[in-house]
Amino acid sequence: MPGTAAGVAGIAAIMDDPDSAALVFDYDGVLSPIVDNPELARPHPRAVPALARLAPHVGSIAIITGRPAAVVVSFGTFADEPALAGLVVFGHYGRERWDASTGEVVAPPPSPGVAAARDELPRVLARFNAPPDVWVEDKGSALAVHTRRTTNPEGTFALLHDPVAELAARHGLILEPGRLVLELRPAGVDKGQALRAHVADRAARSVAYAGDDLGDLSAFAAVDALRDEGIAGLKICSGSAEVVELARRADLVVDGPEGVVEFIDGLADALGARRLA
Repeated sequence: MPGTAAGVAGIAAIMDDPDSAALVFDYDGVLSPIVDNPELARPHPRAVPALARLAPHVGSIAIITGRPAAVVVSFGTFADEPALAGLVVFGHYGRERWDASTGEVVAPPPSPGVAAARDELPRVLARFNAPPDVWVEDKGSALAVHTRRTTNPEGTFALLHDPVAELAARHGLILEPGRLVLELRPAGVDKGQALRAHVADRAARSVAYAGDDLGDLSAFAAVDALRDEGIAGLKICSGSAEVVELARRADLVVDGPEGVVEFIDGLADALGARRLA
């Protein structure tokens, strides 16, 4: 159970009226364990089955991720799960939207700032003596500089933070620091805006959001704002030793993706039993 009164009210609202509840999840670190190679980030083995069990009992399920939407859909094979026919995946922090109902991704044109930063980034890394194990992930609409593979991940992150931030500012981009990753992305949207848009689209009267990283703080702030507007909310942190700020603001802290899956399964069990009662 949540450790805050607002969180208890949020889970109670989901239980009392699940058909108007929106359950929203980040991907990396929440549905998928953090791995050294982000290209190998597949869902926790029980994540997709758990979501499939939960989906028939709630109004909507969505994923909001910093990755391209199509990548997450492919990694999770979400399009192959009939029970997730209503799933929505927001990619690039909400710039993209994939709907299971259509199988299509809707996205704005690529940002010229990302193209310019892509061209300049190798020179910036060389100028500041970035170790050879620094890996740049090209997401198309964003660039991510990963330091996890280096011999000193935290030190390399600190070394590159300011130069990469300056590069982002020169090209009108936002720097999104994460778990040993520095992401350059276009301004104008964040996970909080995507969450609010989904809640409005589904006319949800309660919402739960599960995240693990600094990029999820805007979604937590959106849950707080929605509470002030009369929509019950639950903030869940997929806990780790790398990021503690999210845990401080959460109603419920669980033990990484394993804990998230246990929460989903437990909620599916409770709602299923309630419908049978």
